[in-house]
Amino acid sequence: MAFPEPKPRAPELPQKRLKTLDCAQGAVRAVRFNVDGNYCLTCGSDKTLKLWNPLRGTLLRTYSGHGYEVLDAAGSFDNSSLCSGGGDKAVVLWDVASGQVVRKFRGHAGKVNTVQFNEEATVILSGSIDSSIRCWDCRSRRPEPVQTLDEARDGVSSVKVSDHEVLAGSVDGRIRRYDLRMGQLFSDYVGSPITCTCFSRDGQCTLVSSLDSTLRLLDKDTGELLGEYTGHKNQEYKLDCCLSERDTHVVSCSEDGKVFFWDLVEGALALALPVGRGVVQSLAYHPTEPCLLTAMGGSIHCWREEAYEAEGGAS
Repeated sequence: MAFPEPKPRAPELPQKRLKTLDCAQGAVRAVRFNVDGNYCLTCGSDKTLKLWNPLRGTLLRTYSGHGYEVLDAAGSFDNSSLCSGGGDKAVVLWDVASGQVVRKFRGHAGKVNTVQFNEEATVILSGSIDSSIRCWDCRSRRPEPVQTLDEARDGVSSVKVSDHEVLAGSVDGRIRRYDLRMGQLFSDYVGSPITCTCFSRDGQCTLVSSLDSTLRLLDKDTGELLGEYTGHKNQEYKLDCCLSERDTHVVSCSEDGKVFFWDLVEGALALALPVGRGVVQSLAYHPTEPCLLTAMGGSIHCWREEAYEAEGGAS
């Protein structure tokens, strides 16, 4: 008689506050994990970008070179480079180790909301309030973008990149997916201004948040609506959403000081995590572990699952 397979352990949600870091860079506009989740970046309204070890709470480096507040940042696959964009309309490529600006790309006509590297970190994609996505070659000395995607009819709020696709959300209420292998553009109409969009970790679905206080899970290939998630508040601000590290839960910031977790399949609210008084501006989910970073005001908070013990005992 064969024994049944052991049940996979239930996903644990990060609800224990481990650390609170006062970033001392004005309001934190965005918080982002690096590729392996060991470090994080914070984007400040004081024009700086900071690199941290969030579990230890240590500041590793400050990057200065933007002329206005920094709105988004991303790290390269090998942790050697950073890119950032902000209110000065510039896209900046940084050397992580030296803290120096490698290149500053100008061409957007308005503030840059979102930046991403491609997989090889040879191209930076930037989405702007000017309704365009621009692709900048990190290795070229040419000042102009190698490609401009200008299908959006209003500001581009969110850009994500897979190995062969670009996923973009716009204030015009459309989510657009550019398939670079096929040379095709797929568009789905959500109807409310889109604040954030992302791929599921398995690459089969797209998650979209919009200003009607609703998140929608769409089948990436067909555009079919697979799930809707409500209960949080998102009517004014560009807030982040994502999926948990095992695609089990949908996660979103909220304007009422909480982070909301829903069961992806059932759509039921699993947890409303109280962060503080104010808007949870940004969040980042660890790539492989139940670890969450949230940004509120001038601070970030690091959250782990209840059973987590920091190295060397509880912190």
